[in-house]
Amino acid sequence: MGSLVLRDKEVARKKGFWALGAWTGSAVLIGVVGMPVMGVAAAGGASYLTYKWFMFRAKRGMRF
Repeated sequence: MGSLVLRDKEVARKKGFWALGAWTGSAVLIGVVGMPVMGVAAAGGASYLTYKWFMFRAKRGMRF
């Protein structure tokens, strides 16, 4: 049983890092590069990844 819990934690960690990376990329596009249209599109993708991460954790009863 412990290995399933550890696997879920690892998958949740990876999903969280992907979402964090997407948010960071969208912030760089908007703020540093000055591409607001691309930044907003990237923020939409980051929102989707964050939703997938949240739902993964919620379905498995993981705390935030």
